[in-house]
Amino acid sequence: MSYILAIDQGTTSSRAIIFDAGMRIVGSAQEEFPQHYPASGWVEHDPGDLWTSTAGTCRQAIERAGIGGDAIAAIGITNQRETVVVWDRHTGRPIHNAIVWQDRRTSRICEALRAEGHEPVITDRTGLIIDPYFSATKLKWILDSVAGAREKARNGDLLFGTVDSWLIWKLTGGRSHVTDATNAARTMLYDIVKGRWSTTICGMLDIPVAMLPQVHDCAAHFGMARADLFGREIPILGVAGDQQAAAIGQACFEPGMLKSTYGTGCFALLNTGDEVVRSKNRLLGTIAYQLDGRPTYALEGSIFIAGAVVQWLRDALQIIREARDTQPLAERADRGQELILVPAFTGLGAPYWQPECRGAMFGLTRNSGPAEFARAALESVGFQTMDLWQAMRSDWSGAGTENVLRVDGGMSANDYAMQFLSDIIGAPVDRPEVLETTAVGAAWLAGSMAGIYPGRDEFATRWRLERRFEPGMTDDVRAARSSAWGRAIHATMAAI
Repeated sequence: MSYILAIDQGTTSSRAIIFDAGMRIVGSAQEEFPQHYPASGWVEHDPGDLWTSTAGTCRQAIERAGIGGDAIAAIGITNQRETVVVWDRHTGRPIHNAIVWQDRRTSRICEALRAEGHEPVITDRTGLIIDPYFSATKLKWILDSVAGAREKARNGDLLFGTVDSWLIWKLTGGRSHVTDATNAARTMLYDIVKGRWSTTICGMLDIPVAMLPQVHDCAAHFGMARADLFGREIPILGVAGDQQAAAIGQACFEPGMLKSTYGTGCFALLNTGDEVVRSKNRLLGTIAYQLDGRPTYALEGSIFIAGAVVQWLRDALQIIREARDTQPLAERADRGQELILVPAFTGLGAPYWQPECRGAMFGLTRNSGPAEFARAALESVGFQTMDLWQAMRSDWSGAGTENVLRVDGGMSANDYAMQFLSDIIGAPVDRPEVLETTAVGAAWLAGSMAGIYPGRDEFATRWRLERRFEPGMTDDVRAARSSAWGRAIHATMAAI
């Protein structure tokens, strides 16, 4: 038993990857699933799709690796965070579609909480601000909106979970209702200093604590996957939310190390060690990982639309057939046109936190076409990351702070996007050999717990650079383009 099965359940697809004893990928599978948009700013998933796509890709990956379930020592899970599933404890059936992290339907609940003066307490306990992004108000909305749900929750008949909890429940046949500290920290219900669910916040939102999962370290025993799934029972030994798993996979174990992951959204994490930083720039304090009962904290900046802007070019505008088409298209764009896209399709994340904002394009001319749109889309991700980069350095400049950004995720494979990112932040951007660092992080958590993979220090030495992008933009050009972005952002917010 020298293989690890890593489950990477994301916003638009589920993946399963088999790693061997040397942490090399020997088999993988991926499956997209439908997105549901019942109203403007609302985003849902069918929890059944999350489960069936996960189970199916696991079986495919095992088959492609040419092994059986008896060769797998452990399972690691990484997942889209903040997405809410509520299901019946007795039947295992969800009572509503999963409400996705991008969903903005609870903005009025958030406004009411702020008006009632609750934000200082919530921020002090959780490190988060009040925003529809997080799980708590989504859970409240389900309990308020589904007939009979609140009474059933009070009677102990309903369970809440982020996607990791839902998958573990399904994998274990309902024997484990658990989560890890990194996912708990994203719910807006978890006290990240005391390491427990906050009864104070649960009381504010009328959420029964009994419906919340038990919280474990990232490397722990979360339960046994059913024998009928993979031929034998397999322990689930590692869990982390996708962005924290990426930070682990990037070996960002030292305070000051910074990574940015480009999936559907973009999420930058700065390791702050044992210090919970209280941001002056509306960044989030969160748990980077928790091992041996000790949390390591991080500053996080969250961007809702990164790779999703490429999907918009493909699916809505239909100007590309696949994601890789954006690079040659952007390279052909007219340099005399400097279109700026503010991709606030589901609101603006850090450091603005404007859930009611919607997207806007600036600088259009009659000659603006697909190439210019592609360039603006890719550059929008660099501009948004620049905002996070500057805010993080303003909030925290502790010893060991690196002036380099480690990147990962599917969009980091785009050379044009990464070069522009380096140019606009004025710092090197390091792309590793393995871009799927979320899966690597989940695999390492499970594999180290199983005794197959090395400890943290040796694991960090295995990180390998594939390419470093160095800034080539002049200071004057960088200042001018940054200023234009700032004007576009403020004009977008003014249109609310």
